[in-house]
Amino acid sequence: MISVNKALEHIFELAKQLEAEQVSLKDASGRILARSIIANRDQPPFSASAMDGYAICGEDLDKGIKKWTVIGEAGAGHRFGENVTSGEATRIFTGAPMPKGTNQVIIQENVELKNHSITLCQQPNLKKYVRLAGSDFTSGSTLNSPRHLTPRDIALMAAMNSPMPWVTKKPEIVIIGTGDELVQPGEQPNENQIIASNTYGLAAMLKAAGASPRLLPIARDRLTSLEQVFSLIGAADTVVTVGGASVGDYDLVSQAASNFGMTQSFYKVAMRPGKPLMAGFLKGIPIIGLPGNPVSAMVCGEVFLIPLIQKMLGLPASPRLRKTGPIGHNLPHNGSREHYMRAKVKNGVVFIEDQQDSSLLSILATSDALAVRPKNAEPLQKGSNIEYIPL
Repeated sequence: MISVNKALEHIFELAKQLEAEQVSLKDASGRILARSIIANRDQPPFSASAMDGYAICGEDLDKGIKKWTVIGEAGAGHRFGENVTSGEATRIFTGAPMPKGTNQVIIQENVELKNHSITLCQQPNLKKYVRLAGSDFTSGSTLNSPRHLTPRDIALMAAMNSPMPWVTKKPEIVIIGTGDELVQPGEQPNENQIIASNTYGLAAMLKAAGASPRLLPIARDRLTSLEQVFSLIGAADTVVTVGGASVGDYDLVSQAASNFGMTQSFYKVAMRPGKPLMAGFLKGIPIIGLPGNPVSAMVCGEVFLIPLIQKMLGLPASPRLRKTGPIGHNLPHNGSREHYMRAKVKNGVVFIEDQQDSSLLSILATSDALAVRPKNAEPLQKGSNIEYIPL
């Protein structure tokens, strides 16, 4: 039985970063940028008005000039083509290029217009109201990879004139649920069966992490059934099995996978929930065998599968981010395994749920954190700090 950190190291060794592909900007949000974006133009590409008003030579104000002759107009996408000299002004609108000879905008609220002339009626007029060329970014500026692309990044890449960014391919993750006791949601279980839940929760988790999950049919507790489902794996970047990884008489996943050429990296981790965790290679494809208890499978997904996907996407290979907060009550001594406890964080204070049985999905659904206790940890007094993984 190995530690959580050691198990995660082995899992990282199984995976490599996937190749990159080009996608359109409209499909890039939420993906991982694989190649840095380099701007090929300044933004804005010209000095532009920041307000509706009149473009003038700013030195006119220093000279005490308060009246200008309006000689033309500039709108967004339309530059006034002539040179503007002292005592002259151009009607200008937000986003329009500044005419030659101008470097300041007098906002329209500060002047009176009469007979093609404007007269200054408000003081002071200290702001230029001009967006200088390249004030946002310049040609050669970069948006560095790797990066989880947000809608804000999409807007920036569009402004950089990069319509087809390179992003890391989504990992294709095959998920296999196992057990005679399982039926699919929507089916009618008999009195000895339950509804398959782990595989659907894991698929949602992996999709949110940037993978493309694929659910295979439930494998029954027979080698022939398991081998039949294994034959459906096809092209995949990782295989995840759920259940059948323990030592019971019907836990045949390891045997069936071995028949398909699996080489095992490790089996059993010193954690709870989630002790019967297995990992290895199946014909060159990483395979992770999760325990069958619903909460155990989901906790192992948070602790091991999400970091695995992040590495495959080109992000740093590191454990889940942990935060620290004060505990809202006393906690007893912890045992010999690292414990991941369902918890709620209220105003920064961590409260451990009373019930921690690994079958209770309802408790997990209302939790927003996994509080982490090291093995053999001493009792904690209320107010002491505890680490937790935000969910």
